[in-house]
Amino acid sequence: MEFLLRDDAQFSEEQWGKIDEVVVKTAKATLVGRKFITIYGPLGAGVQSIHVDDFDIAGQGEVGFFGDDEVAPVKTQGRRFVEIPMVYKDFYISWRDIENSKQFGLPLDLASTAGAAAICSKKEDELIFLGNAALGYEGLISVAGSTRLTKKNWQEGENSFNDIVKGLETLTAKGFVGKFALTVSPDLYMQLQRIQANTGLLESDRIKSLLDGNLYQTPVLGANKAVLVCTETQNLDLVIGQDLITGYLGSEKLNHAFRVLETILLRIKRKDAIVVFE
Repeated sequence: MEFLLRDDAQFSEEQWGKIDEVVVKTAKATLVGRKFITIYGPLGAGVQSIHVDDFDIAGQGEVGFFGDDEVAPVKTQGRRFVEIPMVYKDFYISWRDIENSKQFGLPLDLASTAGAAAICSKKEDELIFLGNAALGYEGLISVAGSTRLTKKNWQEGENSFNDIVKGLETLTAKGFVGKFALTVSPDLYMQLQRIQANTGLLESDRIKSLLDGNLYQTPVLGANKAVLVCTETQNLDLVIGQDLITGYLGSEKLNHAFRVLETILLRIKRKDAIVVFE
């Protein structure tokens, strides 16, 4: 990966290993979309675009003795090639911190590295859930063609549980089976942390039981938002060209500049596999 210019930084392999360790650890603690969306890749940093197929309902299968009855095939309703965008954030490591580490044998302070990795991770989730209208990317919340359900007040009775049941019924009625995942904004997640009368269970635990535990929260949704997805790979996946990595940008006023970057794209193949509660 010569494009990262790591040799120019004159850092040891051990120091680069520590930087990579911090980036990976921070990303795992921050990222939400990757917890339930299938990864397609990594394809390599040089891959700049990927095809996106739109699939529609293919009808029912057939039963016959000779197999000569006409049957509608499963096929794409359209294919387009979409550029894989880059998510990135720059950070600095002070030359004084580097010299301090060398002179006294202390661990290098990588707080700025962790901060940049956290910002990149949040931006990835924003791209997954919200999309980017300016660049023409759709997210789980913003994609046209998803099912929109009016959400009741989740602070009252069994409204939250009933809303999720309705969402699951909507997806299963369309033939979606497999893994389902619900992601909610932090305020809604807090509303689910109450014991439901006559059950002795938290409302969140009741909902998790419907989803095999796949209940998540993310601040990128803002407030009062939730999205339910059938996450099977035939419905959507997350294309990764270059996974999160750190490159060297050079020296500026003796301080060292770095960049945490990745190239990713949410590929939605079945828009009707998504239910948005609003």
